Amino acid sequence: MTLIKCNNVTLGYSSNVIVKDFSLTLSSGDYLCILGENGSGKSTLLKGLLGLKSPLKGNISFVGLKQNEIGYLPQRINIQKDFPASVYEIVLSGCLGCLGVLSFYGKQQKKIALENMELLGIRNLQNKSFRELSGGQQQRVLLARALCATKKILILDEPCAGLDPIVAKNLYKIIKKINTDKNIAIIMVSHDIGSAISDSNMIIHMQEDKPMFFKTPQEYCESLIGKRFLGGI
Repeated sequence: MTLIKCNNVTLGYSSNVIVKDFSLTLSSGDYLCILGENGSGKSTLLKGLLGLKSPLKGNISFVGLKQNEIGYLPQRINIQKDFPASVYEIVLSGCLGCLGVLSFYGKQQKKIALENMELLGIRNLQNKSFRELSGGQQQRVLLARALCATKKILILDEPCAGLDPIVAKNLYKIIKKINTDKNIAIIMVSHDIGSAISDSNMIIHMQEDKPMFFKTPQEYCESLIGKRFLGGI
Protein backbone atom coordinates (compact mmCIF):
# COMPACT_ATOMS: atom_id res chain seq x y z
CA MET A 1 0.00 0.00 0.00
CA THR A 2 1.32 3.43 -0.94
CA LEU A 3 1.88 5.73 2.04
CA ILE A 4 3.72 8.82 0.79
CA LYS A 5 4.12 10.27 -2.72
CA CYS A 6 6.49 13.10 -3.57
CA ASN A 7 6.02 14.60 -7.01
CA ASN A 8 8.74 17.02 -8.26
CA VAL A 9 9.08 18.47 -4.77
CA THR A 10 11.24 21.53 -4.11
CA LEU A 11 11.86 22.50 -0.48
CA GLY A 12 13.62 25.48 1.00
CA TYR A 13 13.27 28.81 2.72
CA SER A 14 12.02 31.77 0.64
CA SER A 15 14.41 31.94 -2.34
CA ASN A 16 16.93 29.53 -0.77
CA VAL A 17 16.27 26.17 -2.46
CA ILE A 18 17.66 23.19 -0.52
CA VAL A 19 15.90 20.16 -2.04
CA LYS A 20 15.07 20.43 -5.73
CA ASP A 21 12.75 18.46 -8.05
CA PHE A 22 12.53 15.39 -5.84
CA SER A 23 10.16 12.48 -6.53
CA LEU A 24 9.52 9.35 -4.48
CA THR A 25 6.84 6.76 -3.74
CA LEU A 26 7.04 5.04 -0.35
CA SER A 27 4.95 1.94 0.38
CA SER A 28 4.24 -0.33 3.33
CA GLY A 29 7.29 -2.38 4.29
CA ASP A 30 9.81 -0.14 2.50
CA TYR A 31 13.05 0.72 4.29
CA LEU A 32 14.46 3.99 3.00
CA CYS A 33 17.83 5.32 4.15
CA ILE A 34 18.84 8.94 3.58
CA LEU A 35 22.59 9.48 3.28
CA GLY A 36 24.76 12.53 2.59
CA GLU A 37 27.09 15.08 4.08
CA ASN A 38 26.06 17.45 6.86
CA GLY A 39 24.22 20.46 5.48
CA SER A 40 23.06 18.63 2.35
CA GLY A 41 19.36 18.99 3.19
CA LYS A 42 18.54 15.78 5.06
CA SER A 43 16.72 17.59 7.89
CA THR A 44 14.77 19.76 5.44
CA LEU A 45 13.65 16.67 3.52
CA LEU A 46 12.54 15.01 6.77
CA LYS A 47 10.45 18.05 7.67
CA GLY A 48 8.73 17.78 4.31
CA LEU A 49 8.07 14.06 4.76
CA LEU A 50 6.71 14.72 8.25
CA GLY A 51 4.33 17.32 6.85
CA LEU A 52 6.01 20.06 8.87
CA LYS A 53 7.21 22.00 5.82
CA SER A 54 5.22 22.81 2.71
CA PRO A 55 6.97 22.48 -0.66
CA LEU A 56 7.91 25.58 -2.62
CA LYS A 57 6.98 23.56 -5.68
CA GLY A 58 5.43 20.16 -6.34
CA ASN A 59 3.42 18.23 -3.76
CA ILE A 60 3.75 15.65 -1.01
CA SER A 61 0.71 13.39 -0.64
CA PHE A 62 -0.07 11.18 2.34
CA VAL A 63 -2.02 8.55 0.44
CA GLY A 64 -2.76 5.74 2.88
CA LEU A 65 -1.62 7.71 5.89
CA LYS A 66 -2.68 10.46 8.26
CA GLN A 67 -0.05 12.76 9.71
CA ASN A 68 -0.87 11.62 13.26
CA GLU A 69 -0.09 8.03 12.18
CA ILE A 70 3.63 8.76 11.75
CA GLY A 71 6.01 7.64 14.48
CA TYR A 72 8.94 10.05 14.75
CA LEU A 73 12.25 9.78 16.60
CA PRO A 74 14.31 13.00 16.38
CA GLN A 75 18.06 13.32 16.83
CA ARG A 76 19.31 12.69 20.36
CA ILE A 77 20.76 16.22 20.53
CA ASN A 78 17.21 17.58 20.22
CA ILE A 79 15.83 15.36 22.97
CA GLN A 80 15.62 16.38 26.60
CA LYS A 81 17.46 13.61 28.42
CA ASP A 82 16.41 14.40 32.00
CA PHE A 83 12.66 13.74 31.86
CA PRO A 84 11.41 13.17 35.43
CA ALA A 85 8.84 10.67 34.06
CA SER A 86 9.04 6.89 34.21
CA VAL A 87 9.81 4.69 31.22
CA TYR A 88 6.20 3.47 31.12
CA GLU A 89 4.79 7.01 31.19
CA ILE A 90 7.03 8.12 28.32
CA VAL A 91 6.26 5.09 26.13
CA LEU A 92 2.53 5.39 26.82
CA SER A 93 2.59 9.07 25.79
CA GLY A 94 3.23 7.90 22.24
CA CYS A 95 -0.44 6.87 22.11
CA LEU A 96 -1.66 10.47 22.58
CA GLY A 97 -2.30 10.98 18.86
CA CYS A 98 -4.79 8.11 18.68
CA LEU A 99 -6.91 9.13 21.67
CA GLY A 100 -9.17 11.40 19.64
CA VAL A 101 -11.72 13.10 21.90
CA LEU A 102 -10.75 10.87 24.81
CA SER A 103 -8.58 12.50 27.44
CA PHE A 104 -7.34 9.33 29.14
CA TYR A 105 -5.52 6.16 28.17
CA GLY A 106 -7.63 3.03 27.89
CA LYS A 107 -6.80 -0.67 28.08
CA GLN A 108 -5.87 -0.78 24.39
CA GLN A 109 -3.29 2.01 24.66
CA LYS A 110 -1.76 0.46 27.80
CA LYS A 111 -1.59 -2.92 26.04
CA ILE A 112 0.19 -1.36 23.05
CA ALA A 113 2.71 0.39 25.33
CA LEU A 114 3.53 -2.83 27.18
CA GLU A 115 3.86 -4.79 23.91
CA ASN A 116 6.27 -2.24 22.47
CA MET A 117 8.34 -2.18 25.64
CA GLU A 118 8.54 -5.97 25.39
CA LEU A 119 9.60 -5.73 21.73
CA LEU A 120 12.34 -3.22 22.60
CA GLY A 121 13.54 -5.28 25.57
CA ILE A 122 12.77 -2.61 28.17
CA ARG A 123 9.76 -4.11 29.97
CA ASN A 124 11.95 -4.63 33.04
CA LEU A 125 12.70 -0.90 33.08
CA GLN A 126 9.11 0.33 33.04
CA ASN A 127 9.18 1.81 36.54
CA LYS A 128 12.63 3.37 36.18
CA SER A 129 13.09 7.11 35.76
CA PHE A 130 14.07 7.99 32.19
CA ARG A 131 16.95 10.18 33.34
CA GLU A 132 18.56 7.24 35.18
CA LEU A 133 18.97 5.22 31.96
CA SER A 134 21.99 4.86 29.70
CA GLY A 135 21.96 6.48 26.26
CA GLY A 136 21.16 3.18 24.56
CA GLN A 137 18.30 2.45 26.96
CA GLN A 138 16.89 5.94 26.45
CA GLN A 139 16.88 5.43 22.68
CA ARG A 140 14.97 2.16 23.09
CA VAL A 141 12.41 3.95 25.26
CA LEU A 142 11.96 6.72 22.70
CA LEU A 143 11.75 4.22 19.84
CA ALA A 144 9.04 2.31 21.74
CA ARG A 145 7.23 5.64 22.22
CA ALA A 146 7.44 6.41 18.49
CA LEU A 147 6.17 2.92 17.71
CA CYS A 148 3.11 3.50 19.90
CA ALA A 149 2.13 6.32 17.54
CA THR A 150 1.99 4.19 14.40
CA LYS A 151 1.22 0.90 12.71
CA LYS A 152 2.46 2.14 9.35
CA ILE A 153 5.65 4.23 9.31
CA LEU A 154 8.58 5.31 11.48
CA ILE A 155 10.76 8.31 10.63
CA LEU A 156 14.09 8.15 12.44
CA ASP A 157 16.69 10.93 12.44
CA GLU A 158 20.10 9.36 13.14
CA PRO A 159 18.73 7.06 15.87
CA CYS A 160 22.13 5.54 16.69
CA ALA A 161 24.24 8.70 16.66
CA GLY A 162 26.56 8.88 19.66
CA LEU A 163 25.84 5.33 20.81
CA ASP A 164 28.44 2.67 21.52
CA PRO A 165 28.99 0.54 18.34
CA ILE A 166 27.62 -2.64 19.97
CA VAL A 167 24.56 -0.78 21.32
CA ALA A 168 24.02 0.81 17.90
CA LYS A 169 24.28 -2.57 16.15
CA ASN A 170 21.61 -4.05 18.43
CA LEU A 171 19.32 -1.07 17.86
CA TYR A 172 19.67 -1.43 14.08
CA LYS A 173 18.66 -5.09 14.45
CA ILE A 174 15.52 -4.08 16.33
CA ILE A 175 14.63 -1.47 13.69
CA LYS A 176 15.04 -4.08 10.94
CA LYS A 177 12.88 -6.54 12.91
CA ILE A 178 10.14 -3.91 13.24
CA ASN A 179 10.32 -3.32 9.48
CA THR A 180 10.26 -7.03 8.60
CA ASP A 181 7.91 -8.48 11.21
CA LYS A 182 5.40 -5.64 11.45
CA ASN A 183 5.60 -4.46 7.82
CA ILE A 184 6.19 -0.92 9.09
CA ALA A 185 7.89 1.39 6.61
CA ILE A 186 11.13 2.98 7.82
CA ILE A 187 12.61 6.31 6.75
CA MET A 188 15.97 6.78 8.43
CA VAL A 189 18.63 9.47 8.17
CA SER A 190 21.96 7.80 8.88
CA HIS A 191 25.71 8.20 8.60
CA ASP A 192 26.15 4.44 8.99
CA ILE A 193 26.58 3.41 5.36
CA GLY A 194 27.14 -0.25 6.20
CA SER A 195 23.82 -0.54 7.99
CA ALA A 196 22.06 1.42 5.27
CA ILE A 197 23.29 -0.92 2.56
CA SER A 198 22.57 -4.12 4.49
CA ASP A 199 19.15 -3.20 5.93
CA SER A 200 17.40 -0.85 3.49
CA ASN A 201 15.76 -1.54 0.15
CA MET A 202 16.03 2.07 -1.11
CA ILE A 203 18.58 4.85 -0.67
CA ILE A 204 18.48 8.60 -1.17
CA HIS A 205 21.83 10.38 -1.39
CA MET A 206 21.53 14.06 -0.60
CA GLN A 207 23.75 16.53 -2.41
CA GLU A 208 23.68 20.26 -3.02
CA ASP A 209 22.10 20.37 -6.46
CA LYS A 210 19.52 17.54 -6.32
CA PRO A 211 18.84 14.43 -4.20
CA MET A 212 19.65 11.19 -6.01
CA PHE A 213 17.21 8.30 -5.52
CA PHE A 214 18.36 4.70 -5.87
CA LYS A 215 15.83 1.87 -6.05
CA THR A 216 18.23 -0.62 -4.47
CA PRO A 217 21.37 -0.48 -2.29
CA GLN A 218 23.17 -2.43 -5.03
CA GLU A 219 22.34 0.30 -7.54
CA TYR A 220 23.73 2.85 -5.07
CA CYS A 221 26.96 0.91 -4.51
CA GLU A 222 27.54 0.71 -8.27
CA SER A 223 26.90 4.43 -8.86
CA LEU A 224 29.62 7.04 -9.09
CA ILE A 225 28.30 8.99 -6.10
CA GLY A 226 27.97 5.78 -4.08
CA LYS A 227 31.54 4.71 -4.86
CA ARG A 228 32.84 8.13 -3.88
CA PHE A 229 30.89 8.16 -0.62
CA LEU A 230 32.02 4.62 0.15
CA GLY A 231 35.63 5.63 -0.47
CA GLY A 232 36.11 3.55 -3.60
CA ILE A 233 37.14 6.52 -5.75
